[in-house]
Amino acid sequence: MCLRQEADRIIKAALHAAMPDTAVKKALKDLPAYSGRLVLVAVGKAAWQMAHAALASLEKPVDGGIVITKYGHSRGPLPGLEIREAGHPVPDENTYLATRRAVALVEPLGQEDLVLFLLSGGGSALFEQPLVSQEEMGDLTRQLLACGADIVQMNTIRKRLSGVKGGRFAQLCAPARVFSVVLSDIIGDPLDMIASGPAYPDSSTSQAALEIVRRYGLTLSGQAMELLRRETPKELPNVITRITGSVRQLCAAAEAECLSLGYQPVVLTASLCCQAREAGSFLASIAQYHQDTQDSLAFLAGGETVVQLKGKGKGGRNQEIALSAAQGIGGLKNTAVFSFGSDGTDGPTDAAGGYADGNTQALLLAQGISIPEVLDNNDAYPALQAADGLILTGATGTNVNDLSVLLIRR
Repeated sequence: MCLRQEADRIIKAALHAAMPDTAVKKALKDLPAYSGRLVLVAVGKAAWQMAHAALASLEKPVDGGIVITKYGHSRGPLPGLEIREAGHPVPDENTYLATRRAVALVEPLGQEDLVLFLLSGGGSALFEQPLVSQEEMGDLTRQLLACGADIVQMNTIRKRLSGVKGGRFAQLCAPARVFSVVLSDIIGDPLDMIASGPAYPDSSTSQAALEIVRRYGLTLSGQAMELLRRETPKELPNVITRITGSVRQLCAAAEAECLSLGYQPVVLTASLCCQAREAGSFLASIAQYHQDTQDSLAFLAGGETVVQLKGKGKGGRNQEIALSAAQGIGGLKNTAVFSFGSDGTDGPTDAAGGYADGNTQALLLAQGISIPEVLDNNDAYPALQAADGLILTGATGTNVNDLSVLLIRR
């Protein structure tokens, strides 16, 4: 079996273990009793899969609901539920229409009713009722993506400009109770930051939001700046929350598969957080140090890196990790680095991530492709495509962050 085939096996095993079905069913054992209606609202990249698992577990059918997910992430109709697809990572008109529909479903509910709220990563873009113009919200999202802000910083800003984020959706559900099941895609599982915490008290402060604007030189209207100065809900007595799934699960499954393939696996971290190209360079450095090993080694790092956009190319953070690593592992024997997003999409592309081995750099040079130039233009996708290094899984139905793996086969 070649390194690429082994990489594909590790990816498949990790994704299978990270599917939300079992976790959602386990969480629903704690579903509180209710005598009124049950409305299901599922939001995020894993919304369809979470809703599907919930419907299979509930003793009674739901009294309506909605699934809001990214384009291409729905797998068909679900009984009793509306299915809406919308824009990600930048909200679009379908985002706003779907969110308004969700709000309309919960606002008439009474204290005997229950909202089953299934939340996963991607919800910050997919679930939005902006308090500023739609144009400004879209522009701000693009600014945040381009400046290199991490997901926590992005959500600290976005929740203050939203009518549903930062606990405000739970307020709209009141007096109905909310049972929230959250699939984490953020390091450390901060419940108020996952999808910007629509149904969880907000721990961030206005001061922190204003500091992020200053640090990255963001351009906001006077109205938006005034909203940033307002505090978000700090208590939500009508909400019960269960968190399920995380990047640690992704790492553990990949570790087990590496072991079954004959590698000695080492999980470096489940909280990788740096520039993508730095992560790739770091993994390549580890590869260089261990070239004299007599044993097959696998090094794993889960988390989420960031990319500071300087060029106008096509790519994503996991593709940049692989392409950056290609420079450092060029010519190394039986060595590969691959990185992928568990949701199956990396940046605004159809790839989950990228793969590079000791031959990748030479293959690209033979085609006149310079890796440093490609990285400077943030154009990893076509370069990896030219080296047969794209990881294409399609939408997976889960979303628990990213995984990067270094393989050294001996």
